[in-house]
Parts: sequence; structure tokens; C-alpha cells
Amino acid sequence: MLQHAHAILGISPAMVALRGYLPKIARSLATVLITGETGTGKERVAQAVHDLGPRAHGPFIALNCAALPEGLIESELFGHARGAFTGAHVAVRGHMAQADGGTLFLDEIGEMRPQAQAKLLRAIETREIRPVGGQRGVAVDIRVVAATNQSLEGMVAHGLFRADLYYRLNVARLDLPPLRDRPEDVGVLLSAAIGELNRRDDADVGRPDPELEHCLAAHDWPGNVREVRNLAEALFIDPPRGTIHFADLPPAFARLFAPYRIAVSDERARLVAALTATHWNKAQAAKAMNWSRMTLYRKLAQYHVEHSIEV
Repeated sequence: MLQHAHAILGISPAMVALRGYLPKIARSLATVLITGETGTGKERVAQAVHDLGPRAHGPFIALNCAALPEGLIESELFGHARGAFTGAHVAVRGHMAQADGGTLFLDEIGEMRPQAQAKLLRAIETREIRPVGGQRGVAVDIRVVAATNQSLEGMVAHGLFRADLYYRLNVARLDLPPLRDRPEDVGVLLSAAIGELNRRDDADVGRPDPELEHCLAAHDWPGNVREVRNLAEALFIDPPRGTIHFADLPPAFARLFAPYRIAVSDERARLVAALTATHWNKAQAAKAMNWSRMTLYRKLAQYHVEHSIEV
């Protein structure tokens, strides 16, 4: 797994705003709900909330609620006493106790069973847990950060998620946009991943050429940030030296991007045509090309397109 010291990367307005808001949320100690599609980096943002706050020196404990067997949810959350059930040969501290003095990150909170939701709510409100089979409660000092790729509001409306727990979690809200809504961030993310892998492997992989840049911008990245990292890792199986060309792509990515291939001259011609049709209104031209404004300006520089150009 690539690591960027939990940096929140991106030049899109959404990511710039997120980076500005994160330190304020981190300092507040409010319960945080992070929403976003799979692969948008919710755990990384949760870690950043922890790292930027006063609990940074405490533990950061992550629990994937979707991976919890129904019969073990309480034990995983609250721990259990010795002899609490068959096979409980020793007492075990649960995730909430392990997070004491730090942050408990509950990933995929929407997958938690209703019975466990009720007990989690009580533990959050009382700051006290009772291990399974235990005789007394144990005080815990934790900050809760939860994440989901589902609409909790819709789940509440359909009775699938407790409204009281939703309102307890939804204090500070961070919504992570999918990568298809911020295509200008693809190059930043790929460049960061390649830079780290170059340092790791002492390699010299460069930037994508214009044709490949077009493919990256045209793809909708359903796997989001994780898919960009996968591309970087795949490139380093047989790393090219210098500029990355379409021919350097591993077969799976070559097949994926093949529909987006066009000659660079064709894209430049389309760009000039869009600018001409909109009387050089860059906002309208960007919309016509299905680009962000940032992508449009990058393409203008890349193709040396100026207002004085003759069509």
C-alpha cells in the first residue's frame, strides 16, 4: 500500500476546501462522519483527522464493521472477559478499549447490525463499555470517526440505520467527491504515487505523454484513488524510463484505456474548435470538452494554443 504520510492530495476546489477544513475539525474533537465512494480515501482522511488533532500521540484503531461476524460484534467492540463464551480462554480488550486516549475509526458503519448500533450509541454517549461477560463497566476516553459509502440518510428513512446513532455521528461531516468529479486531481495523484515508487525502487519513471494524459482524463475512475495507485503499482512491474507512453501500460490497463485513444492532433483540433464555437469563452469550452477549467488551461499550455491562433 502506498503511503504519503496521510497527505490529502489534489488541486481541485473540493480538495483544496477539504484541506482547509480538516485542521478545524481535528482541533474540535467532534465526532466525524466521512462519506464517499469506495476508494476515495476515507481511512486516509480519518487518519489525518487524528494526526492533526490533540490526540495525535494516542492510538488510532480502525475497525471494519462490514467484516465483523454478527456473533462477534460486541466482543470486537467491547472486548470479553475470560470464560465469557466457549473458546474465551483469556480476557481480550476490544477496539474501544484499545483506542482509549486516541481515535476509534469505524469504517463501513452502515454495515453494522441494528443491535450493535444500539450498544455502540450507548457506549459513545456514556463513554463506558462493558466487556462481554464482564461484571462492571470500564470508562474509555475516545474520539469516534465513522465512514460509509452508503447513504445513511436513506438507510434511516427505510429503518435500516438508527436515527439516534446517525445524528450522534453526523456532527462534523466530510464528503469526499469521486475522482470522476475532479479529473484535474488524477495527474497529481499519479505523479505522487510514481514519485514514491521511484524512490522506493530507485527507478526513473516520468510523466505520461499527451496521448496517455488524454486517456487518464477521459477515464471515469470507478475505483477512485485506489485505482490510480493500482495503475502506478502496475507500471512498476516493468517500469519504463522517462516518459510513459501508451505502449508502456500493462495489458489490463491498455485494454481499459484503449477506447479513449485519439491522436494528439485530433484533441488539439477539437479544443480549438470548441474555443472558436464559444467565442473563446473558456468556461463554456471546458464544458463542451467535458473538462474542468484546470484541465482546459493545462491543455492550452500543452498544445500551445493562444487566442491569436488561426483556425
